[in-house]
Amino acid sequence: VQLQASGGGLVQAGGSLRLSCAASGGTFSDYVIGWFRQAPGKEREFVAAVSKNGGATHYDDSVKGRFTLSRDNAENTVTLQMNSLKPEDTAIYYCAATRRVVVTFESVYNYWGQGTQVTVSS
Repeated sequence: VQLQASGGGLVQAGGSLRLSCAASGGTFSDYVIGWFRQAPGKEREFVAAVSKNGGATHYDDSVKGRFTLSRDNAENTVTLQMNSLKPEDTAIYYCAATRRVVVTFESVYNYWGQGTQVTVSS
């Protein structure tokens, strides 16, 4: 499966952005989709993941209550709605896919999108 992340940009603290991950080349509903991010000088970290049928989501504590992840299997897309953004949310955001159950470890994700930059100014 090929993944294409989009929707990043520059926003002021407290603002919102919506990231999308579009998939092609596979059966989308076979995959858990996760979002990860990597800030400058830091390791890539888990942000959120959604189950294959969209019925379950998992969030890192740092984004819980601010970010909402959803998927549309008919459109082969996943959307990460990010509200109340903070400067510490600044990073390159990646979507990734795995056939495993919802997990937070990047090592089990086999397919990755190219990343989209999110910058939150204070």
